[in-house]
Amino acid sequence: MKYYSYYPGCSMEATGAPVEKSIQAIAKPLDIELIELEDWTCCGSSPFSGVDKARAVGATARVLAQAEKTGLDLVTPCSSCYTILQEANDLLKEDHKLADRVHDALSAAGLTYNGTVKVRHIVEVLYNDIGVSGLAAKVVRPLTGLKVACYHGCQQVRPDYGYDDSELPDWLDQMAKSLGAEPVDFPLKARCCGSSLVISESDVAVDLIHKLLQNAQDHGAQCMVTTTCPLCHTALDVYQSTARNKHKARYKLPALAITQLIAVAIGLDYKQTALAGNVVSPKNLLAPYFNPQPKTTAAETAGA
Repeated sequence: MKYYSYYPGCSMEATGAPVEKSIQAIAKPLDIELIELEDWTCCGSSPFSGVDKARAVGATARVLAQAEKTGLDLVTPCSSCYTILQEANDLLKEDHKLADRVHDALSAAGLTYNGTVKVRHIVEVLYNDIGVSGLAAKVVRPLTGLKVACYHGCQQVRPDYGYDDSELPDWLDQMAKSLGAEPVDFPLKARCCGSSLVISESDVAVDLIHKLLQNAQDHGAQCMVTTTCPLCHTALDVYQSTARNKHKARYKLPALAITQLIAVAIGLDYKQTALAGNVVSPKNLLAPYFNPQPKTTAAETAGA
């Protein structure tokens, strides 16, 4: 069993709930123990950093200080949280003036941070600690014939923290192949989905979402496979109908987190995969891989 300190982040308790449920579902079968960080708070996210850098880093440092107490690597599924935690970790080592202010704030709360935490993304843990061969060994339902567009997103590959290739990432592709699926050529796999703009610049966001979905369909994909980022997942799943209607498009591509795809392949039942929480239902697409096949609810029939 491999043990990690786990920081879910705020979105995993809301729009990212299906993704979070699938992460928890596959953990034990993959011999992973995710120990949720005690008394965790918001990482500060990108907006806070743009308003007050020092206070934003201070909020993030509190998370790092709590994680340091565990002596374990700190794992997060959210791409935004990942980049924020990584950046704060680096700044506290490089910017001594900022670090002094942050350490003063931490001491007022009875906390200290010595810079020893290793921040990791859950997908990186799956790829490096479990491994492609390790995933393949757990497969009981090979996803043969399933054509997927693997979408890595923009944040967790940039800046370069050693996570995959920033321009041509392929970790998701390798993982999907290990499950028996067929990744299609998808040139936009590292382009922004626009999730941070869905409220402030909704038209821009919807256009970005449309480009990704249309490109995936044009290259033969039957579904999208995202990282565990709840923001990317929401953009491609929840806002898909908005993008389709605005651009009079014909795509209807289920967006599955890689952990949901793993859950299907390693034999978990439909409820454990949390796929019922997806807005664009993947039930019909994935039904051939379940025996018995999952029942279709009235809500899914109405939304088909």
